[in-house]
Amino acid sequence: MRSWKVWLLIGALLIIMPDLMAQCAMCRGTVESTVSNGRSGVASNLNLGILYLFVAPYLIVATIGYLWYRNSKQEHGRRLEIAGRVKRAMSQM
Repeated sequence: MRSWKVWLLIGALLIIMPDLMAQCAMCRGTVESTVSNGRSGVASNLNLGILYLFVAPYLIVATIGYLWYRNSKQEHGRRLEIAGRVKRAMSQM
């Protein structure tokens, strides 16, 4: 069941991939002026910079979310272990 969701997400990302290379108006003006001067390397580097600035906050949030999830799962396991000990201790009385 989970596999088709992953493939659906990958497909959606591939469909919108050309839109990810879009630029703001000022960036577009800078790129057009540098390309007309014969320096096309600036355009590709600017696109990579935009993508870097776009992805970095999401990676940070995803990392914090993963750490939070992992710690809460470990805490839940500890609570179940303690509850089991209490249950065994109460049944021995």
